[in-house]
Amino acid sequence: MKINIAVLPGDGIGPEVTNQAIKVLKAIALEFDHTFLFKEAPVGAIAIDQQNNPLPDQTLDLCKSSDAILFGAIGDPKYDNDPTAKVRPEQGLLKLRKELGLYANIRPVKAYDMLLEKSPLKREIIEGTDISIYRELTGGIYFGKKHLSEDGNTASDLCEYSKYEIERIAHLAFKAARNRKQKVTLVDKANVLETSRLWRKVVTNLAKGYPDVTLDFLFVDNAAMQMILNPNQFDVILTENLFGDVISDEASVIGGSIGLLASASVGNKHAMFEPIHGSYPQATGKDIANPVASILSAAMLLEHFDLHDEANLIKKGVEKSLKLEITTPDLNTSYDNITTSKVGDFIADFISNPNDSNINFNNIHLGQSTII
Repeated sequence: MKINIAVLPGDGIGPEVTNQAIKVLKAIALEFDHTFLFKEAPVGAIAIDQQNNPLPDQTLDLCKSSDAILFGAIGDPKYDNDPTAKVRPEQGLLKLRKELGLYANIRPVKAYDMLLEKSPLKREIIEGTDISIYRELTGGIYFGKKHLSEDGNTASDLCEYSKYEIERIAHLAFKAARNRKQKVTLVDKANVLETSRLWRKVVTNLAKGYPDVTLDFLFVDNAAMQMILNPNQFDVILTENLFGDVISDEASVIGGSIGLLASASVGNKHAMFEPIHGSYPQATGKDIANPVASILSAAMLLEHFDLHDEANLIKKGVEKSLKLEITTPDLNTSYDNITTSKVGDFIADFISNPNDSNINFNNIHLGQSTII
């Protein structure tokens, strides 16, 4: 298969982790006789620095003409620490989602057996956790009308949703649940918010078309608590934009590191794949950032094109690297020479030599790479 992939490394550690995902995809292409063509473009703070635009027209055009997008990270402290900045890196990502119609963000959350002791939560609480979060991505308060009074003392953000916006992502969540544990949990704040009451009404009616799937409801504050107390109760979580942003980041602690969580943002025509972590400026250029989330995002890209054998091989490589503790410092302090690039080397090598990875483990620790 031939796939044209737009690469938007972005800011901070984005380029470092994205390079490892590309490395792994190239190994897959070689092993399975695919052709993956990569073309890079700027987005975020680096694009502002170059063109005073967080999403240049040529970047958007490249994304529209590509089969898929591999995204890194976005953000920079000089904008995070300046609330008066009129042009911000995050505006580029929000515009990209809106322009491409990427209305559904899918975030898998899994507790790996070999990492249960790395989580701040107890083993007996998180063991077996396997959740898929479906977050609506192009509506709600992030995209609503914003207002600041002339004196600067009063501000407002409009949260708005339509039946259509709710239905299209709800269908995806229910279809996914059919292939999992047949359960959808709608997370809302229907006791307070009118938008949440619309969500609950629309999803309840839609659920009648999926009699094989159980639907239940949780207010977002309770859902946040239940995510820590008993994450195993969840299968597919369906929620709106802001709540999904918060809940999915909270869920990231289950696995022991936010550097493990991949995501897919999909629409009717386009799809983008990215780790959920930020730009982590403190680690930029140090080769210590965890690339697994970016690599697993590449696996989700392959699944999007029904290349499931290829995606599963990447997942096996990730699990092997975790089992052998070939991980970056966020998960492993035993070996101080395991870098971002060495994790990528190992997983790419596993794809080509899955039966020899125990031997190649020694090469990784010696600072060698078996990739030529």
